[in-house]
Amino acid sequence: MVAKDFKRFMNHRAPANSRYKPTCYEHAANCYTHAFLIAPSIVGSALLHRMSDDRWEKITAWIYGMGLCTLFIVSTVFHIVTWKKSHLRTVEHCFHMCDRMVIYFFIAASYAPWLNLRELGPLASHMRWLIWLMAAGGTIYVFLYHENFQQWQVIAGDFESLWNFTNCGGAIDGKHVRIMPPSKSGSYYYNYKDFFSIILMAIVDTNYEFLFVEKIGRCQMAER
Repeated sequence: MVAKDFKRFMNHRAPANSRYKPTCYEHAANCYTHAFLIAPSIVGSALLHRMSDDRWEKITAWIYGMGLCTLFIVSTVFHIVTWKKSHLRTVEHCFHMCDRMVIYFFIAASYAPWLNLRELGPLASHMRWLIWLMAAGGTIYVFLYHENFQQWQVIAGDFESLWNFTNCGGAIDGKHVRIMPPSKSGSYYYNYKDFFSIILMAIVDTNYEFLFVEKIGRCQMAER
C-alpha cells in the first residue's frame, strides 16, 4: 500500500535514448531544495569574506562564495524553466548547459581554500591553476561533444517512441521561396518551376521545433 502511494512521486524509467520526464513533485523538489539554499550561501559567503584576515584569504573566500552562490542560483533557474517553461526548448537547453558548466567551476572553487591557504610543494602548487584548466576543459567537452551527442540521442529516442521511426535525427524538408532576382544575375536564381527563388531547408524534431535552418541561394546546385 505504501509503495503504491509513492509511485505518484516518480515516473517509470525512461526508454533507451529517451529523456526522463520528472513528475510535478520532482520538479517542485528540485526547485525548492536549490532555491532554499541561495540565501544561506550568500550569507555564508559574506561571513567568510568578513572573517578573512588578509588579502589572500579574502580572494579565496570570494572565489568559493561566488562558486557556491552561482551554483544554487543557476540550478534553481534551470529547474524552474524545466518545470514551468519546458516548451521553450532552446532556453531550457541553454540553462542546462550553464548548469553543467557551473558544476565544473564549483568543483574547482571548492578546492581553492585547500590549495590557496596551505603551504604546498613545488609540484603540488601547480594544482592551483591546473584545477581551473580542468574545469575549462570539462566545460568545452560538454559544449562541443557530450551535450550535442546526448541531444541527438534524445531526439532519436523521441522519434522512435512517438512516431516509430528508428535512428531518426530529424525531419527535413525544403521550400522554394520566391524572390526578385538581383540585377545582372541572369538565370542564376531561376528554378525548374519557372520562377526565381532561393531554397530554404530545415530540420525539426518531434515537437516541430527547428534544429537546423539553411538558405541555399543557387537553385541549380540544390537540384542536383
